[in-house]
Amino acid sequence: MFGYPDRLTRAVGNPVTWMGRLISALDRGLNRAGGDPAVRKAAGVVSLLVLIVIVGAAAFLIEHSLLLLPFGVILLAIPASSLLAQRSLYAHVERVAAALESSGLQGGREAVSHIVGRDTAELDEAGVARAAIESLAENFSDGVVASALWMVVAGLPGAAIYKAINTADSMIGHRTARHEDFGWASARLDDLVNLPASRLAALLIVIAAYLTPGASASGAFEAVMRDAARHRSPNAGYPEAALAGALHLALAGPRYYGGVLVDDVWMGDGRYGATPDDIRAALLLYKRGDAILIGAVALLAAVIAIM
Repeated sequence: MFGYPDRLTRAVGNPVTWMGRLISALDRGLNRAGGDPAVRKAAGVVSLLVLIVIVGAAAFLIEHSLLLLPFGVILLAIPASSLLAQRSLYAHVERVAAALESSGLQGGREAVSHIVGRDTAELDEAGVARAAIESLAENFSDGVVASALWMVVAGLPGAAIYKAINTADSMIGHRTARHEDFGWASARLDDLVNLPASRLAALLIVIAAYLTPGASASGAFEAVMRDAARHRSPNAGYPEAALAGALHLALAGPRYYGGVLVDDVWMGDGRYGATPDDIRAALLLYKRGDAILIGAVALLAAVIAIM
């Protein structure tokens, strides 16, 4: 509801930035450029294991220490909530719509460059809007649903370990000369731990579309069933296809990363010409899907408490 305070971020960072510093240190210390690919791949596996052990142990100690205190569950919610990117995701995507409306194409390109990895300099307005919606879809799965799911499964350690894996993938899980081998384990494990959340995120979007006038739940479901598995990512296609079908859009498709064309398939069979209004419509579906997620977790907690 409130988001991670900017003042606290500037002062001490947040758990994700701390994980990022550890990943960077492991990358500098163990990733030897020009070395044998098998050795670099093994070094990446070791780095990932070190990351998981350190983050998991820290989260375990925090959880068990707080649970010993009066109202410890409430206190535990504070560090746990820092691993959910609900408010910040909304703010970053909404900023793209606002920039397009107030500053035009150049402002939209600048705003969207902060949330996507693709080349943004040549995007037109529709491309900027599609990029923002695609980022919203993927990060709803990665940054919200997956964190919540693993928190339900394994408490603070589960969410923290998931976040560490996801952060490692975003930092070193790229097919570049430096990270193709070293980041292989992080990329593969991230794909695996995100499998259930990506499907759940798509389902939440379908339900949200059913509850939203003007959105198409049937279109979302059909797009997921038809297109999601054809995406180059084993996970991103599910929430992207769901949002595309719900909003009568076509998302994903060919785009450039570092000057290299990635010829991905289209999710959905609707309009290519996305607008700021479509970004806001996607944000409404995101808010409702998020509310459904919160309600489902609260209901599960109540059932467990009664049992």
